[in-house]
Amino acid sequence: MMTSDISSSHLLLAPRNRATHHHDSWANLSQTSANITAALSQQHTGTVAHQLSHGKLHEMSTPREFPLSFVRPWKELLLSRQREQLGDFPNHHARDPESLITTSAPQTLYVGTGHSIFTRGILPAILSAKFSVHFVTCYWAASPSLEAIRDTLLQLAASRIADGSAARNTLQVTIGFSSWGLFQKLFHTTSRDGKLYPPSQWAKLGLPDQRALTSGGIQLTVKSLFFTPLSVMHPKFVIIDGTSAFVPSCNVSWERWFEGCLALRGDLVQTLLAFHERVWGTGPGQSSVIEAGEGRDGGLPVQEGDSRTVDTANSDTAFLPEDETSAIRSLKIASTDDIPTILLPSSHHRNPRFSLFPFLSQSHLPMTPLNAALLTLFANARRQITILTPNVTSWPVLQALLEALGRGVDVQIRTNKRMMLIEQLVTAGTTTSWCLKKFVRQYQQLKDKSQPSDVEAPPKREG
Repeated sequence: MMTSDISSSHLLLAPRNRATHHHDSWANLSQTSANITAALSQQHTGTVAHQLSHGKLHEMSTPREFPLSFVRPWKELLLSRQREQLGDFPNHHARDPESLITTSAPQTLYVGTGHSIFTRGILPAILSAKFSVHFVTCYWAASPSLEAIRDTLLQLAASRIADGSAARNTLQVTIGFSSWGLFQKLFHTTSRDGKLYPPSQWAKLGLPDQRALTSGGIQLTVKSLFFTPLSVMHPKFVIIDGTSAFVPSCNVSWERWFEGCLALRGDLVQTLLAFHERVWGTGPGQSSVIEAGEGRDGGLPVQEGDSRTVDTANSDTAFLPEDETSAIRSLKIASTDDIPTILLPSSHHRNPRFSLFPFLSQSHLPMTPLNAALLTLFANARRQITILTPNVTSWPVLQALLEALGRGVDVQIRTNKRMMLIEQLVTAGTTTSWCLKKFVRQYQQLKDKSQPSDVEAPPKREG
């Protein structure tokens, strides 16, 4: 089972339908640094740094079904707090959680730095676009990644002029982001319609000018969403021609973090398009969903010369790069089967008890589809939970992990005590280091309480 945290719209992908599999795989969790949660298991599954964990799989009765042991409590959690979700953005799922369930066909898994994921996967695919590109990220900053995006758009415009595409049809490109410096956030509109950036501001954003794009038949729309004082929209995804999607963990920024990205096709793309239109659409005239049927025969580009990409159909090992010390790798998923998939929005939810002092802002965990999924996975765990994340400041998550430890589940958390310190203090009023010290202290108390008073009695197993 593989989970990856990539965007404010996360994904949960069910294991493939195989015989005689075990419930425990739904407990084997690995979370990464951004905002899509995906769970994917294959017959030959290797370890992918922060995104891939392997184990036995749960048998499904049909290819479109998740185990009821997950779906039922997940839906019950959402419906039990339905009224709280009606003011969320987006909230289309509040009355019908099953509308988030779909299928997808994973194509390639990329890991590496953000820049490597853009240049090896996402940007080559954008160059193949015929009808539409919808690019959404959270942070937008001057960086090699931004320069590569600008160069790609210019190259795309030039190629459309050369092959005559510019004269035949208009290619719609939309860019959405949430954070672009301090002043942008201080003066940003609070409207859910967001802010549209006119062509005169594109240069400040590091984008090509309007003349260069329109000459190539490219129509660009740039929009930001931010909700004061501190609420960013965290999704990261790219949809190309309504038929393929990338869900990366990386921002458009200078950060050299270890990142992951899934390239997917299938019905999920339509679900993601509908999500994009609800959140990032700019009106009836800019609908992205109507483009979805075009270019359906197109495929994701394949970098045949990349020796670091391995086809799992011919290998028992997922990753066999020439340089085994490199963190820049990719995995081609050699299957055409559709996998049951859930889109898990982590919607904007205003804290009714918000205060400039975080310790006064305590409230119940908002029951978004993502939060409900994570809590359900933790509650279902039977053997092991593995988490990789840049910060651990959510006490409801740690409390759920303590409960799992009390059931004898092994819990592994891989994080960093020195990353995002200012952001943690501002948004959570605490840090990863402080939270983990408290977590370890409570775990030790849990172990001490579980020890039998009878010295001859067998010890109770804790995680």
